[in-house]
Amino acid sequence: MISLQSHQNMNPQISDYIIPSEKVAHVQIGNNLEHALLVLTKSGYSAIPVLDARFKLHGLISSPLITESILGLERIEFEKLSDKKVEDVMQIQIPKIRVDEEFEKALDLLIDYPFLCVEDREGFFEGIFTRRILLKELKNYLGKLDHV
Repeated sequence: MISLQSHQNMNPQISDYIIPSEKVAHVQIGNNLEHALLVLTKSGYSAIPVLDARFKLHGLISSPLITESILGLERIEFEKLSDKKVEDVMQIQIPKIRVDEEFEKALDLLIDYPFLCVEDREGFFEGIFTRRILLKELKNYLGKLDHV
């Protein structure tokens, strides 16, 4: 068992591990579902943050949420994509963490989620913290232990 707290000089900050907001695909509250589906498809992500014009975090949108919202009784009603808004179907309860919170909380959340949205104290979107980044750092850390 590895204890991150037991090693000297190891006080990781969440901000050191995030993909910054300007590099993260996102949509805005007023966007329609057609635009959101396009961004999701082009980016290749399973879910993306929903922000307002000031970059405050409001939720996540995903392809399954969009698809569910346009399912009719007998067919998928694609024509509804341009009429429905992101805020009508987005997930509001999302995995998120503040940039100044304990690193261990991020570890706990990443067990169940592929990424966390990171926000500042006022709710402004800072970026995402991914399980992939965490695993890469853990691999580097373990590699350094082998050479000690």
